[in-house]
Amino acid sequence: MTQSYPLQFQPEFKERVWGDRALEQFGLDIPDGHIGEGWMIADHPNGTTSVLNGELAGQGLDQIRKQYGAEWFGSKVSLEKNDRFPLLIKLLDCNDNLSVQVHPNDKYEGLPQGELGKTEMWYVLDAKPGAKIIYGLNDGVTRAHLQEAIEQGTVMDSLREVTVEAGDTFYIPAGTVHALCAGVVVAEIQQNSDTTYRLYDYDRPGLDGKPRELHIEDSLNVTAYDGSGATMMKTDHIGPGEWLQLAQSPYFIVEKGIVSGSWSMATTPDSFTIFVICEGSGMLKWQGGSMPYSAGQCFLLPANLGQYQLEGHSTVLRSYLP
Repeated sequence: MTQSYPLQFQPEFKERVWGDRALEQFGLDIPDGHIGEGWMIADHPNGTTSVLNGELAGQGLDQIRKQYGAEWFGSKVSLEKNDRFPLLIKLLDCNDNLSVQVHPNDKYEGLPQGELGKTEMWYVLDAKPGAKIIYGLNDGVTRAHLQEAIEQGTVMDSLREVTVEAGDTFYIPAGTVHALCAGVVVAEIQQNSDTTYRLYDYDRPGLDGKPRELHIEDSLNVTAYDGSGATMMKTDHIGPGEWLQLAQSPYFIVEKGIVSGSWSMATTPDSFTIFVICEGSGMLKWQGGSMPYSAGQCFLLPANLGQYQLEGHSTVLRSYLP
């Protein structure tokens, strides 16, 4: 049996009409084109990441999950619904506005075969001055109002815009109408799903020169008109060595921490731990090994890893199952 150790993966990069080259700032070797998404830890038919380091190098997350199961990934991991790793971790480069979109929950009858709903959260890594996102509906917008606005081409008047800066965080439960806009780079922690319903896309062509598909009826069906439980917060008020909870959902808990020196922690048998390095650099150490880390890297720590340390000066996100 392979001794468990922190896993780093080769990202799966996705070209998007709204993407560009900003992920290069993290030292990532991205392919040519308008790269909008780096799937950093992924176990999905549309993208599966493979291990870069250690004894399991070259194996996909799907293979490792099948081979090591709950011992490595934790007793809380349920693989019954679609036999996949439960979370999907991304970095997004938004050089242009994303489509205005909404995600269904797990119970929506229109879900594609084998897919889950999608609850997610964003942490803003970088934002140009004045950059905005769309985050929910304006007060009083009903299904009828939204449908009429879509038909008349005035949907933007129904949407809430929020100006963002680095360090802001947004929890986006299923049913929240939302869109990242031009000038932001974010880390995204989400349910392992690739189900998105577009309700508006600025009448622009896709990468193939044709208009991208909209999903008006599904969007209207799954939108939470009375509020979805979405929350946002500033996160610049924490000091070193303490965790600030950014999001708590039925699917993940995400916390932010500041590393200054050495910080000792331990995994628990009930869940894996995922680290996203937002800023800075240092060393990740555990019994039996160590490896350097730097901004933009993501690591999956098996549930049975035990004691480990983060050393250096950095800002990190820690995610695990509730």
